[in-house]
Amino acid sequence: MGFGLCFRFYGDNSIKNVISQGQQLLTSGSDSALLDAQILLSFALNKPHSFLFTWPEQLITEQQLTHYITLLTRRYQGEPIAYIIEEKEFWSLPLKVSPATLIPRPDTETLIELVLKLYADNEVKHCLDLGTGTGAIALALAAENPRWHIEAVDFNHDVVSLAKQNALRLGLAHVQLYQSDWFSAVSAEKSFDIIVSNPPYIDEDDENLTQGDVRFEPKSALVAHEQGLADIRYITNNAMKYLVKGGRLFFEHGFEQGQTVRELLLKKGYKTPKTVQDLNGNDRITWAIRP
Repeated sequence: MGFGLCFRFYGDNSIKNVISQGQQLLTSGSDSALLDAQILLSFALNKPHSFLFTWPEQLITEQQLTHYITLLTRRYQGEPIAYIIEEKEFWSLPLKVSPATLIPRPDTETLIELVLKLYADNEVKHCLDLGTGTGAIALALAAENPRWHIEAVDFNHDVVSLAKQNALRLGLAHVQLYQSDWFSAVSAEKSFDIIVSNPPYIDEDDENLTQGDVRFEPKSALVAHEQGLADIRYITNNAMKYLVKGGRLFFEHGFEQGQTVRELLLKKGYKTPKTVQDLNGNDRITWAIRP
């Protein structure tokens, strides 16, 4: 079975063999080539990961091999695994993803951990997630705190539809998801204990936009004007009137933006802004209190 002009499967169509050759193909472009090959074959066969280890000598059909090669081709060309299999795990929740949304990342789990730590009293809270994407942040918080009242918004109707699908699949349909350009459709009568956001924060001239997974992700969810700070500034300027006294505003941001975000929050009148590092030791989450 050929692969373009440079790759060809040799030997039998056993699971063990096609994984090995898929790994060889992906090695040059992925630091997780073996895992990628395994995930893609599991997806092509519609079988759990464990099936590959239980039946390594089993032969797959030519149709299954063709499907597998198609998936490998997409990965070889750089497309993220999450878009290929249309799923990404976040906070142990399997989330449906699409090219209309950002792929949830482990660094964002730092935000979940921080909110849970600060609100460990088990009291009912009202929370707003701005720019929810797949619903990752809102649904993770809802899974941990089923009594919380959580609203989550995104400006893209298709993205909101996807987040609603995730909520239904996970049994978290009580999370209120709706279309809104930041606060535009959020009722002025409402107030929240917690506002969280992972907004666009990459500068439009950042060279990283042409590398890795972000090449395939929607620029509208990545890029912001004013050196990546426009949306963070807008939310900072408008969140105060939606927060209860003593309520907290949380941002995920770029690793070089911590000090600037703290300064923006202080300038607008928030108290004691603090920055927390992610799993790699980079500034990632900044939060402050409404006085």
